[in-house]
Amino acid sequence: MTAPYRQDDGPVIPRPELTLPALRQAVAAVAASRLPEFFEELQQAFVRAGDEDSVVPIRMFYQRWGVVVEIERHPETARRLHAAERAVDSPNPDVRAAAILEAGEIVRAAHREVAGG
Repeated sequence: MTAPYRQDDGPVIPRPELTLPALRQAVAAVAASRLPEFFEELQQAFVRAGDEDSVVPIRMFYQRWGVVVEIERHPETARRLHAAERAVDSPNPDVRAAAILEAGEIVRAAHREVAGG
């Protein structure tokens, strides 16, 4: 098992607050190519919030993008996750299994960090 965050994988930006302006700025800084996806999901979250008369979809949106930023602000961790995502398509079942394990560890660690440790 590998550590989700390595000592030499310092964050390139501080962890943002889970607010729309802070997350938008963080996504632009660490994953600018994902901004269209961010805005599409934002719109969907607000529509669902209105349909459901609930803030839960908006909070889930903030949590999801907080996790994305948490991973992407650590370049080596992001590289490892993206490599694992590609390896999931491997014809080798051992490679797929290792990739799923690696991705899961990275995402769970990011969720813990965003949730406050």
